[in-house]
Amino acid sequence: MSTFHANRRSILLAAAIAVLSGYATASGPVSVADTMAATAELSTLSSLVAKAGLTDTLKGTGPFTVFAPTNAAFAKVPAKTMDELAKDPEKLKAVLTYHVIPGKVMAGDVKNGNVKTVNGANLALSKAGDFVTVEDGLVQKADVAATNGVVHVVDSVFIPPAR
Repeated sequence: MSTFHANRRSILLAAAIAVLSGYATASGPVSVADTMAATAELSTLSSLVAKAGLTDTLKGTGPFTVFAPTNAAFAKVPAKTMDELAKDPEKLKAVLTYHVIPGKVMAGDVKNGNVKTVNGANLALSKAGDFVTVEDGLVQKADVAATNGVVHVVDSVFIPPAR
């Protein structure tokens, strides 16, 4: 077989695999952890969830509602704060669980007021028309379906109140 045919066959095989893997992920929702991991703009959050040991929890039964900060949202957090979170797994876990509420809350179901997070602290939710805010952040992409809940992509990282 010529090099041309071997390369062509490799390219066709790679293309077929890419197409088939696209169908596998497009076949339906996956867990909130897998949904975040598969979303490029949530890669920082996904790596922090793994670092905090929360991946298996967020692949669990749920249901969970996750307000998922984008990479740009994490970039706005002061470097000193990110360093502190990197050095203190419990503090990191507290911040991450402050972005999760038990149950599945779609954007259309948001009521103005406080909700209790998995962290135990309250998070302020508000809705005006089609806009949903969480604390001082805005939901940029709502209602990303997952098998065990829903993910709402937000433009801010929320720091829980000191206890």
